[in-house]
Amino acid sequence: MRRNILAGNWKMNTSLFEGIELFNSIVEKSYSFSDKNIHFIIAPPYTHLATMDANRLINLSLAAQNCSKNENGAFTGEISVDIIKSVGAKAVIIGHSEIRQNFNEKNSSLKEKVDVAIGKGLDIIYCCGETDKNRNQNDQESVVENQVSEALFHLSYSDFGKVIVAYEPVWAIGTGITASPEQAQNIHAFIRGLISNRFDTSLANSTSILYGGSCNSKNAKDLFECKDIDGGLIGGASLKADEFIHIATTLVAAKDNE
Repeated sequence: MRRNILAGNWKMNTSLFEGIELFNSIVEKSYSFSDKNIHFIIAPPYTHLATMDANRLINLSLAAQNCSKNENGAFTGEISVDIIKSVGAKAVIIGHSEIRQNFNEKNSSLKEKVDVAIGKGLDIIYCCGETDKNRNQNDQESVVENQVSEALFHLSYSDFGKVIVAYEPVWAIGTGITASPEQAQNIHAFIRGLISNRFDTSLANSTSILYGGSCNSKNAKDLFECKDIDGGLIGGASLKADEFIHIATTLVAAKDNE
């Protein structure tokens, strides 16, 4: 059975006090999920990580929003995997569309980040997804295939087992537009097929693939009822504890009914 995962990417939001308050609220509202097939991942700003105790819940872990491909050195403004690990984070988001676009991140650079993160024992949430131009040209599958294969398919079988894939249609992020359940399911199934072809069906079926394009409490049910969508990488809706927990409840209910 693959894990259902709800990850909250807070991006560049919340002061330290606000972040602690939000984290504590999410934790308090999450105790009822301790016996459910759901794992929570919280990715706050870097400055917040050391203040948050993920050990309060057995099904909760912390993640950084990005990492450097360099292990240490004169790289002002960067953050290394060792620094991330030292404050208790167990995972890192790599390849988020905002990083790809704002910092011109390429698959070759993401591959290096993947290698250093896995080499240091972190799990990875690897993001992939097409722009509206790609979608309009019907290139979404080729774009996603390149993003996944070029950064991940050099990994060994066991190392790929540390990867969570997040599909985020760039045209839906922060726009209020959401991919239809059919559009999302088709790409999720396509990604699972890529993993099966590269490795095998067993690894493909055990890999969690998350939807990451403006998922919220209103559209979560239809998305999570898709058989290949195993949860969400949640942006804005993760900044409100009640909303985030509502989405978690929806995820559990949808998968219990499969």
